Amino acid sequence: MADEPTESKKATEPRKPTEPRKATGSTEPAGAGQTRRRGAALEDAILRAAVDELTESGYAGLTMDKVAARAGTNKNALYRRWPHRLALGIAAYRRLATTAPLPDTGTLRGDVLALLRGANRHWSSPLGAILRELLSAARGASDFLAQLQDQSGEAAAAPWLTVLGRAVARGEAAPEALHPRVATVAVVLLRNEFVVRGVPTAPDDVLVEITDEVYLPLVRRRGPVPG
Repeated sequence: MADEPTESKKATEPRKPTEPRKATGSTEPAGAGQTRRRGAALEDAILRAAVDELTESGYAGLTMDKVAARAGTNKNALYRRWPHRLALGIAAYRRLATTAPLPDTGTLRGDVLALLRGANRHWSSPLGAILRELLSAARGASDFLAQLQDQSGEAAAAPWLTVLGRAVARGEAAPEALHPRVATVAVVLLRNEFVVRGVPTAPDDVLVEITDEVYLPLVRRRGPVPG
C-alpha cells in the first residue's frame, strides 16, 4: 500500500503587519472622524480643561492627570507647555481673571476707594480664593508671582498710576508720587489683609482707613527724593 503524504508539523502563518508608532510631538492622534489638534488648538483645549478643573476643585484639587483626561490628551502635552501644575494653574487663573473698568469719579479719594472696593470684591470671591491658593503655592518663586495679575508690577500698577496721574493734573497729589511702589501702596495693604491676616473679606471701614490715613497723606505730602 502506498504511503500517505505526511503534513508538516507546523503550518507557516503570515506575519502581522507592524503598527506605526504614535507620534510624541506637539500633536495628538486623531480618532475616527476627529481632526488632529495641534499647536494653539491643543493648548486652548488644555487651558479650557484647566479652567474647569480650577473652578470646580480649586488649586488644591488641580492635577495634571485630571486636566489631561478632561482635555482628551496625554500628560506629555501638558508638561511640554507648563513644567508643573503651579505654572498651569497660574495660566488658567489668568484666563479666568478679567480687567475691571477704570473708575473716574472726579476725585482721587473717590477713585482710590472704587479701586479698593473692586479689589476687595475680587479677593472675597471664589476666584479670589483661587488666587490666594496660587499666591501661597508660589511664595518665594518671584517668576511665578510676577505672572499673577494682582502682584505688583507694570500691569497691576497701571490703573493706580492712571488715577494718580489724573490727581496730579488736578493738583490733588504731588508729581513725585507717580512711582509704581507709591501708587500701589493702598492695594498692597489690602492684599495683606487677605494673605497675611487671612480675612475672608475686608470691612469697608478698613478700605476707608487705608485711603484716608495712609494713601492720601502719602501722595499729597510726597516730596522730591534727596540726591
